Amino acid sequence: MRKILLHCCCAPCSTASIERLLADSYSIVLFYSNSNIYPEEEFDKRLIYMQKLAEIYHLDLIEDEYDHAAWSAAIKGLENEPEKGRRCAACFAYNLARAEAKARELGIDEFTTTLTVSPHKISEMIFNAAKDMQGYVPYNFKKQEGFKRSLELSEKYGLYRQNYCGCEYSLHSQTEN
Repeated sequence: MRKILLHCCCAPCSTASIERLLADSYSIVLFYSNSNIYPEEEFDKRLIYMQKLAEIYHLDLIEDEYDHAAWSAAIKGLENEPEKGRRCAACFAYNLARAEAKARELGIDEFTTTLTVSPHKISEMIFNAAKDMQGYVPYNFKKQEGFKRSLELSEKYGLYRQNYCGCEYSLHSQTEN
């Protein structure tokens, strides 16, 4: 069985992604790496539900260090970009580079991300951010009604569903709408 590291943005998005990878005969290690999330209390809340989901599926969960300052430095100059713009591309690149490094550290040849399940994310932008990364598998988890399935599974498991992507800029854009 092939092993894959799954970068997880949150428990709801992870549900259908895990289901798909298991159907594709992967052994999965979950990686919660989201220094983009603001505030830190939101990061912690999402982590609690990731831990719950890891228990449900009996999967190992690795928690990355929360370093919002490093993430902020990675997107510096892009703070005023609109959602789905260059700031998001830089954020994807940051999180995927963390996942690539963790996969290498663990000796796992392949990695992917749950980010593509969201209809609010452009999968091609995510694929482009990872195109030169060693071992990246470009899963588009939106396919096969992945987002709809994530909603069903989130309800079934009683998972917290946040109403913004994670960073303070997506939070502010959400409150302005």
